[in-house]
Amino acid sequence: MKKLVASALCVCMMTGMLAGCGDTAQPATDTPADQPADTTADKPADTTADTPADAPAGDVTLNVWAFTDEVPNMVQKYIDTHPDCGFNFTSTIIATTDGAYQPALDQALAAGGADAPDIYAAESAFVLKYTQGDASQYAMPYEDLGIDVAAELKAADIAQYTVDIGTRPSDGKLVGLGYQATGGVFIYRRSIAKDVWGTDDPKTVAEKIGAGTNSWDTFFSAAAELKAKGYGIVSGDGDIWHAVENSSDKGWIVDGKLTIDPKREAFLDLSKQLKDNKYHNDTQDWSDAWFADMKGEGAQGILGFFGPAWLINYTLAPNCGGEKVGEGTYGDWACCEPPIGFFWGGTWVLANKATTKTDAVKQIIDWITLDCTENGLQYMWANGTFNGEGGTKDCVASGTVMSMSNGTLDFLGGQDMFEAFVPANQYANGKNLTQYDETINGYWREQVREYTAGNKTREAAIADFKQNVADNLDVTVE
Repeated sequence: MKKLVASALCVCMMTGMLAGCGDTAQPATDTPADQPADTTADKPADTTADTPADAPAGDVTLNVWAFTDEVPNMVQKYIDTHPDCGFNFTSTIIATTDGAYQPALDQALAAGGADAPDIYAAESAFVLKYTQGDASQYAMPYEDLGIDVAAELKAADIAQYTVDIGTRPSDGKLVGLGYQATGGVFIYRRSIAKDVWGTDDPKTVAEKIGAGTNSWDTFFSAAAELKAKGYGIVSGDGDIWHAVENSSDKGWIVDGKLTIDPKREAFLDLSKQLKDNKYHNDTQDWSDAWFADMKGEGAQGILGFFGPAWLINYTLAPNCGGEKVGEGTYGDWACCEPPIGFFWGGTWVLANKATTKTDAVKQIIDWITLDCTENGLQYMWANGTFNGEGGTKDCVASGTVMSMSNGTLDFLGGQDMFEAFVPANQYANGKNLTQYDETINGYWREQVREYTAGNKTREAAIADFKQNVADNLDVTVE
C-alpha cells in the first residue's frame, strides 16, 4: 500500500520495541509508479539500528526494515498479542522519498552482521528487485523458515498475483508475500451514474463501462454519454494507466531488452482520445486538481477512478470534502468490476537468508502473510480491528479471510466493497513487472503527456522515451 502515507513520512529511524514513526498502523500507499526514481540519492543514508540497551536478557531481537511504520506496527501487534513469543525488535524506517530506502537496504543486506535486516519490506514499485532481480539472492525461501508453503497458500487462498511476484524464478521458491490485496476496481459517483443512466446499481454501471471485456471500446462509449451530460469519465489519463500497465502481456524488459508491449503503446492513443474529446479534466494523479475532482470541485464532474481498496480508504475518503454521509461526496460512491483486470500497489515481506533467528522470523511472517484465522493479521486488517473496533477496513491477500469478513462501508453508500474486490484480486496479473518499473513508467508517462499536449509527434515521443531509458538504465534499447 503506498505513497500517500509514505510520501508524507520523513526519513526516520526508531530503535527499541517501538513499531515505527507513529502509534497507528495505516496502510502506506504506493509511490505513484509514473514518478521516476530519484537518481540523485547515490549515497546511502546511515541506517544503523542499534539493539536497545534495555532489551530483556536472553530475548531474541529482530531487525525489521521498512519504508513506513506499517510493517513494524504489525510486528509490535504480534508481540502485544503473543506476550510469550520470546522476542522483541528494532525497526529502521526510511521513506522511499528521494530514493533513500533501496540504497540503504541494499547496503545493509550486503554488509550482513548483527545489524543486518532479519525481516524487510518492499513495495510493488521495486519489489521485483528483491524477489526476482539483482537483490533476490539475499531472500530466504519461506519453506526454509519451516513454513508449509503449499498447504498454507491453499488454505488461505492467497491471490495468485501476489504469489507470482514473490516467487524467485531461479529456484521457483516463494521468498515474499503481501498481506494486502490491491486488485483494482472502478470507483464511481452514484449521483452522476443516476443522472446519466438512471441508476447507480454496480452491475449496471459495470456493464456500461465494459466490465470484463478486456477492451476500452465500451468504456469510451460510456465516456461519450457522460460528456453529453456535462461529465468526464475520469480525472486524468493516469486514472487508466495502471489498468493499461498491469494488463499488458509483457513487461518493460524482456531478455534484457526494452520492450513496449502493444497494450502499453496504445496508451498513447487512449490518452489522446481522452484529452481531445475532453473526457477528463486533464489532471495529473496526486495533484491538487486530481484531489479536487474527488470533492466534485473540478471543471466538470468526474464519474470515477480506477484503483484498489487503499485508494478508497487513504485517498478518496480523506479528499472527498466530508467525514460523514451528506458532507462533500462522502457516501456518494460505489465500486464495480473494471473493463480490464489490474492491481496497483502492495507491500511484500521478506526474510534475510543470513538470519539466525528463523523461528522468530517464521512466526512474524506466517502471522502477517498466511494466517487465515480470526487471530491473524489479515482478519484484523480486513475487518478494521487492528487498532480496536471501528477501524479502517481493507482488502487482504487471503481470499479465505475476505470470505469471513464484512466490507460494508458508509463511504460507499453501504456497499460491501469485498463483493467487487474479491474477484478483482483474481483478475490481477503479476507476471509483467520488472525491477525498473518505477523509473521506466515515469519516462513513459512524461512522453505520453508531451504527445497529447501536442508538443511532440507520436514517433518523437517514443524515440525520446527510448533514449531516456538508454541513457539512464543498464538495459539494451533497439
